[in-house]
Amino acid sequence: MSEHYGKRRRRGELRIYLGAAPGVGKTYDMLCEAHRRVERGTDVVVGYIETHGREKTAELVRGLEVLPRKEMSHRGVELTELDIDGLLARAPEVAVVDELAHTNVPGSRNTKRWEDIEELLDAGIDVLSTVNVQHLESLNDVVQRITGVPQRETVPDEVVRRAEQVELVDVTPEALRRRMAHGNIYPAHKIDAALGNYFRPGNLTALRELALLWVADQVDVALQRYRAEHEITDTWETRERVVVAVTGGPESETLIRRASRIANRAGAELLALHILRSDGLAGAPAQAVARCRKLADDVGATFHTVVGDDVPTALLDFARGVNATQLVLGTSRRSWLARAFDEGVGSRTVQDSGPIDVHMVTHDHAGGVLRRHHGPARGVLSPWRKTFGWFAAVLLPASVTAIGLLAEETLSISTDVVGYFLAVVVVALIGGLGPAVLTAVLSGLLLNFFFSPPLYTLDIANEENVITIIAMVLVAVLVALVVDRAGRRAEQAAKARTEAALLASYARTVLTHREPLQRLLEKITENFGLSSAAMLEEREDDEWYVVAAVGPDPATDPDQADVDVVISSEVHLALKGRALPAADRGLLEAVAGQALLALRQQRLTVKTAAAEQKAATTELRTALLSAVGHDLRTPLTSIKAAVSSLRDPELRLSEVDTADLLATVEESADRLVGLVDNLLDSSRLATGAVQPQLRAVGYYEVVARALRSVDDPSKVEVDVDESLVPVCADVGLLERVIANVVDNALRHGRKPGRDGFVVAVRASAHAERVELRIVDQGAGLPKGAAATVFQPFQRLNDRDTRGVGLGLSVAKGFTEAMGGSIHAEDTPGGGLTVVISLPAYRMAEEESAG
Repeated sequence: MSEHYGKRRRRGELRIYLGAAPGVGKTYDMLCEAHRRVERGTDVVVGYIETHGREKTAELVRGLEVLPRKEMSHRGVELTELDIDGLLARAPEVAVVDELAHTNVPGSRNTKRWEDIEELLDAGIDVLSTVNVQHLESLNDVVQRITGVPQRETVPDEVVRRAEQVELVDVTPEALRRRMAHGNIYPAHKIDAALGNYFRPGNLTALRELALLWVADQVDVALQRYRAEHEITDTWETRERVVVAVTGGPESETLIRRASRIANRAGAELLALHILRSDGLAGAPAQAVARCRKLADDVGATFHTVVGDDVPTALLDFARGVNATQLVLGTSRRSWLARAFDEGVGSRTVQDSGPIDVHMVTHDHAGGVLRRHHGPARGVLSPWRKTFGWFAAVLLPASVTAIGLLAEETLSISTDVVGYFLAVVVVALIGGLGPAVLTAVLSGLLLNFFFSPPLYTLDIANEENVITIIAMVLVAVLVALVVDRAGRRAEQAAKARTEAALLASYARTVLTHREPLQRLLEKITENFGLSSAAMLEEREDDEWYVVAAVGPDPATDPDQADVDVVISSEVHLALKGRALPAADRGLLEAVAGQALLALRQQRLTVKTAAAEQKAATTELRTALLSAVGHDLRTPLTSIKAAVSSLRDPELRLSEVDTADLLATVEESADRLVGLVDNLLDSSRLATGAVQPQLRAVGYYEVVARALRSVDDPSKVEVDVDESLVPVCADVGLLERVIANVVDNALRHGRKPGRDGFVVAVRASAHAERVELRIVDQGAGLPKGAAATVFQPFQRLNDRDTRGVGLGLSVAKGFTEAMGGSIHAEDTPGGGLTVVISLPAYRMAEEESAG
């Protein structure tokens, strides 16, 4: 073996067949590849294969060398595993090892099979293996949410990514379900449970999309890795990608929408990019960036943020990194004067873009004047800081002078100058511009009088003294401006955070509260310190009406309000308690818009509910009169005709004719009884009078009792195991449910020309529920009719007019009353399957409850 390893220095190659679900054909394709390699003269050994009892898969194993499995014992059970030592000793060129995510039997050398495969690859052996997308670690929780089934066997994504080849084995959900129905994947007793649970069309579609997206991402990653390894920075137009650069300014939304249209026309991926300065001192307000992020999400773009002081370089580096083909930029908002000194981001980006196309989008804010501050007025310092600043403006220069005079022999004039400069900076930080300028002037005069020769004279003819005073004033002004700007930004940030928190709170109220308008007015009075708030509406009689109000003595007219917020010409928000500053009115206008939305939503909900109730009542009345009138008349007519014949003295009826007429009377009476029972049951369900008595019930015994009441039980094939776990149900109600569904299937599920049974009844347990499936082979449902089949007065076809269409409606009501569910789905191969699902009965739960 060591000699073999010495010859085989390279690492083996791993080829993985990836599928969305069991049965797509991963193992089949893998074995086909093994046969192809054998035909080419390659030494191939099957180390481990799992056929799952599938005949076509087992046939492909024939003709291949199969390594005997290693027998192991675990807790008294004999199991088999991959013989890793035997495979290494055999040292083939290619090893076929199925089920990459498999967990080995405890006591094996490796915990997981992918670790065994790593040993084979290290030994230079090429490996063919398989895995399903639900076993990938990164998708494990997603698959569980989709299917409801936890996956305990997983494989790290990186193991699959390292494979030299990942081949997707794809098949449509419809084809996979047909394979399942034909018995090509699971044994017969597992088919119904699988089709109704894990192999539902929606589950398979979602798993297929996950597999396709994962493989597509890996192809993209492989391309990026290749470009990085070969130091390729040129754009490869393998896939159109559009990057739009947003600043958070007023033009950003225009740019995103324009870029979205460009991307849609090209069928391209759209990425929105926001570049931050590395010092964090410059940038758009957080609210503006948040709006850009939301708009990007709305148009289907991904939002990215990078840090960089050189915007064109950062922008192009990002675009090249994602292999973008187009860039969308806005024309500059800077004035012509500013552009004269700096050509701007757009020009530099175009010059350095290379093969990347650059779109320069004009907007309403292009070529404007120099930026202005839109924050509050200057004066952001608190009154106590301003007062203390004026005291400090006098106190600190005097203190520096006193220290300088007391330590005149040890301190030089340069130290005194530094002390005065320090005083100017401290006062600027405390009191702002005014006190800082006063400090600068006083410091310059004191320095000149006490420390600058000639001493004790205000000689400012000396150029150095003049320069010192000017420098101190400049320092004072610059530091004060920085303090003012920082204070203004802090105040803006605090106000923005407060407004964002308030708006988020108001939005949650509108979306989640049962009475959003009333609660919204309560929050307004609380947040703004008001006594009352009212929403007023002007109607056709030119009078103001109070739509909603909170607080004592609310305004009944806009003229009575201390603050009147005009929402629309007919609707006002009238507030009482105190006058509000203009800054708060801006927030109030946004809140008022939400209040109007809440009002309209509230009224629309009421109107919709009333309209739905009226429509449902009308539809129910019409259907009831039509159906009941017909279905009462038919059996009554039959009874009347039969009885008239029996009573007619002129008719000489034989015993056979008499028996037939009596049977007609009995059958028609039974139909009337069934009709009345369904009507009474529907009435009980509508009034909530159904009170199920739940206990442990076995499907086997209830099905047998229910079939006694159907027309032709000989046409029903029952496959219900007596040992199946019982369900928690009401015996009488469950019997009616099964009888109604089976009777409906017998009448509508008969396939022309088919002899023998036409309906199959099967049961299976899944998780904490037990399902009963009533399967017919009839015409099935029209597309889109599954949602309405359980509504009252619905008939599956027009050929059979018996019944008023209440059977399935009653079955649904009774099932839900017992805590279960019932739904219809297509039968693979044609027909309809009705699934009755009830919770499994647990003895332990009953004992603990007792």
